[in-house]
Amino acid sequence: MIEATNVKKYFGDKPAVAGISFSVGKGEVLGFLGPNGAGKSTTMRMITGYLPLSEGSVKIDGCDIEEKPVDAKRLFGYLPENAPSYQDMTVAGFLKFSAAVRGLRGEAGETAIARAVKLCHLEKVMNQTIDTLSKGYHHRVCFAQAILHDPPVLILDEPTDGLDPNQKHEMRELIREMGKSKAIIVSTHILEEVEAICTRVIIIDRGEIVFNGTPRELRARAPHGGRLLVTLLGVDGDGARAALEKLSSVRRVEILGRESDRITLAVHPSNGREENFALEIKKALDEHSWQFCELHTDPGRLDEVFRSLTTSDSTGRKEGAA
Repeated sequence: MIEATNVKKYFGDKPAVAGISFSVGKGEVLGFLGPNGAGKSTTMRMITGYLPLSEGSVKIDGCDIEEKPVDAKRLFGYLPENAPSYQDMTVAGFLKFSAAVRGLRGEAGETAIARAVKLCHLEKVMNQTIDTLSKGYHHRVCFAQAILHDPPVLILDEPTDGLDPNQKHEMRELIREMGKSKAIIVSTHILEEVEAICTRVIIIDRGEIVFNGTPRELRARAPHGGRLLVTLLGVDGDGARAALEKLSSVRRVEILGRESDRITLAVHPSNGREENFALEIKKALDEHSWQFCELHTDPGRLDEVFRSLTTSDSTGRKEGAA
């Protein structure tokens, strides 16, 4: 449904987007991540035809965004960054205007508006002017205009920005449900959103793609992911570490902390993330009759992965690059 091929954007001599290619199919929710200034919003604006491409092409369900802009734009709904709108309009007036722009008038327009209002829970604010709304409601109004014509493609730039925790949950549920039948791109800087709603993730840095895969594959890159954290009671830490390191499934054991009669160990598997690793360690604890009050697998932190992919050292090389 969305196909970007070697997309580039220059501002003067400076490349904001240095040639990226990706596609999004029906039933996919693509998370589009990157640090500030990485080229996320610039890419989104080129995909929607708001900015012209310097090089490359973008097609929406086969329609080239530059060769057939009107046909292509009929196929998607767009929630831009900062959710722009006409502040002096009422919510009802803005949605009616947006529906008319999309060619939805009369009964078709009323039906489309009613559907969007229900999905976005806007019933209480329909007669308010947009400048009187909270940031959360303002964002929901702009999301409503993006889905008015029930497009097969949604392009959402920071869709949960300014929403409270309950509103974020509602918005994520809505995007997840819509993602079953639509192709959706979600630009975000909130890492928890990746696992909450996305089926695939692209991370860009300095205008280039540095990761393209599933949320699970992204988390698998976490440096401490897969290790087992165990807190033992009344056990000699050095002795426990030495005993556990003799196991063939254990690569190394760290002592993370000591407190009174408790000691916390990090046990690293020898062959990546073994599915039965926790069971093997639990069996070893039982064989030594060691008491424990905590035993769990560290899933790894997405922020550590994000930093490793997008942080450069003083020489300009990305950390972890070969």
